Amino acid sequence: MRLLEAARAEGDCLVVGVNSDASVRRLGKGAERPLVPEAERARVLAALAAVDCVVLFDEDTPLVLIRRLRPDVLVKGADYERDAIVGADDVEGWGGRVVRVPLVKDKSTTNLLTRLRRGE
Repeated sequence: MRLLEAARAEGDCLVVGVNSDASVRRLGKGAERPLVPEAERARVLAALAAVDCVVLFDEDTPLVLIRRLRPDVLVKGADYERDAIVGADDVEGWGGRVVRVPLVKDKSTTNLLTRLRRGE
């Protein structure tokens, strides 16, 4: 929520790109991922006040979506270095900016799964 709220504060509207189930599986996040199917993930995000639009993408990265939408601001979690943010060069190239938002410590699906496996 904090990441989405921070992203929304950076512009006039917030479009969230969501990896399709096939894309998540190709990214090698584990056999049990995604935990929640794409339609449900998109629906939950779309219901949030900070989110104006949700777009599923099937590619391994959101680059095609970013180039199609041409956002003024590209927001990513600060766990990504600037050089690793897909589309950053494009956005800055057309005069936009890239914002890295600090993450909340220990709040991730990967962390949650690790804790569940340990019985916590």
